[in-house]
Amino acid sequence: MRTEEEQVEALKNWWKENGKSLVLTIALALAVIFGWKAWQNNQRIAAENAGIMYQNLVQAVQLASAPQATDDQRTTAAHLAKSLKDEYGDTAYARFGALFSARLYVDKGDYEAALNELDWVLAESEDSVMNTVATMRKARVMAAMGDADKAISLLDGLKEPSFSVSVAELKGDLYLQAGAVDKAREAYQSAVTDAPQGGRPLLTLKLDSLATKGS
Repeated sequence: MRTEEEQVEALKNWWKENGKSLVLTIALALAVIFGWKAWQNNQRIAAENAGIMYQNLVQAVQLASAPQATDDQRTTAAHLAKSLKDEYGDTAYARFGALFSARLYVDKGDYEAALNELDWVLAESEDSVMNTVATMRKARVMAAMGDADKAISLLDGLKEPSFSVSVAELKGDLYLQAGAVDKAREAYQSAVTDAPQGGRPLLTLKLDSLATKGS
């Protein structure tokens, strides 16, 4: 059995051989732990800041979209939308911000800029609902630019079940714009059939308005 002195000497020798590597291992482990916590904290702060900027954008867009909106209010809304995308481009807030930005461009009649914003959303988002919303808005912009046929083709690729009624109704609007009354009637009828009973009165009015129209 080792004496106390031998045990102490053995411990000293072990520490001499393994102490540095042990300290390094502990230091690396602590660095990983603290680094991970710091990263999580930074992510939390970034998400909070993005959320605050998004709320400011929502308010700014409401003001900028009003009939009595000033140029300064429109500029503020556009600046917030751009800042949200530039600083927090990997967040859902930025993609919602780009949708708002597209709306502001449409209000100004700058359809090309609106399409650029919507295309950015489609390129960045993997969410089917977000992509459906962006695609529908893109179709409306394309129709406003006089390309209803291409806009309708764009809608054909949408498969999100929760938007089936809205997509069919929009197709009806675009077919009507293109002068294809029969196809518009068919699209509206499809939308009415899928819609909740009495849930879309305006849609029913659209369909009824075509009852006496020919192709």
